[in-house]
Amino acid sequence: MKKGLIFIMFTFLIMSLAACAQEEDETPQFLDVQLTITPEHAEKGQQVVFEAKVTYGEEEVTDADEVAFEIWRANDENHEKIEVEHNENGVYSLERTFDMDGTYYVYAHVTARSMHNMPKKEFVVGTASEKEEDTSSSMMDEEEDHSGH
Repeated sequence: MKKGLIFIMFTFLIMSLAACAQEEDETPQFLDVQLTITPEHAEKGQQVVFEAKVTYGEEEVTDADEVAFEIWRANDENHEKIEVEHNENGVYSLERTFDMDGTYYVYAHVTARSMHNMPKKEFVVGTASEKEEDTSSSMMDEEEDHSGH
């Protein structure tokens, strides 16, 4: 009887250690968004392509909860937010033309796997205008205040 009890306890101990080792091997995954703009310096009326390549660890995300591009001209309070669908291979894209010269900005708002990532890039149409001051922290506060839109 004692040998049987010791064997069961030993087996349970081995199984517990194996389960702990498996948990430690799992590395946390992060939502990664690679934002590209082609071309980064366009002419008025020229098509500009915005692409967000979305991955979660090594996995291409094809079913994001939300992907939207928020675009505005430097120092303009009017921001346009356009939701987009998945194209292929984890890439979400938008094609736009612009009829005003200036320095512009774009946020790619991506929500997937219970995470949110919003990379920002600058681009120019025609002749650059005055850039915005670095307002990354105030933009984050503003985004939190307007998260319902």
